Formats: sequence, C-alpha cells, structure tokens
Amino acid sequence: MEPALPLPPSEQLTGPHSGPRLVNVHQAKTQLSRLIDDAHAGETIVLAKAGKPWARLMPLASPPPQRVPGRLRSQGPLGDPVVLLKPMEADELASWEDSPLISAAPNT
Repeated sequence: MEPALPLPPSEQLTGPHSGPRLVNVHQAKTQLSRLIDDAHAGETIVLAKAGKPWARLMPLASPPPQRVPGRLRSQGPLGDPVVLLKPMEADELASWEDSPLISAAPNT
C-alpha cells in the first residue's frame, strides 16, 4: 500500500482536536480510495457540497464477537442434568421472586 500523500492546505484543519476533516465532493471524487483508507484507519471525514456538510465517511463499527459453540466443552459434561428440571424449594423460589432482576422485568 502506498503511503498517504500530504493533504492540500484547503483540507488541513488546525488544532489537536479540530474534529472531522472537511473535504469537498470534487476532491473526494479524485481521492476516494485514500479517503476510504483514512476512514478505515479511524478518521471521520465530512463531505461538503457547495461548502456545506453533506455526508459523513466514517469507519464501520466492529462486528459483535462470533458465538463459539462448544466453547465450554473443556469444562466437562454437566454433573446431573436432571437437577435443572427439579422444582425449586420454597425459600429459593422466594429469593428469586424478590430479586430486583425479576421485579424489573415487564409483565407479560
């Protein structure tokens, strides 16, 4: 990949926190590949039409991590799966029903 060329003075903003770079549409057409690379690197670029902000070119959000089936397989099988189907004792059920997690849930 080629190193990025220096920006023309019309595209350079001053100051450490000057915000997104403003690029007019004509410049964006001629430098689209470089602008896409800059956006992918984390920069936000505002495209301007007649000097007014018109569109934003920015990096995509990272996709959520993929679920990995069998990830806990190394932990071994569940000792007694029938335990999951047994009814709770009254005091354990009461502690669940009094939990803020249950009371915050919407009524169905």
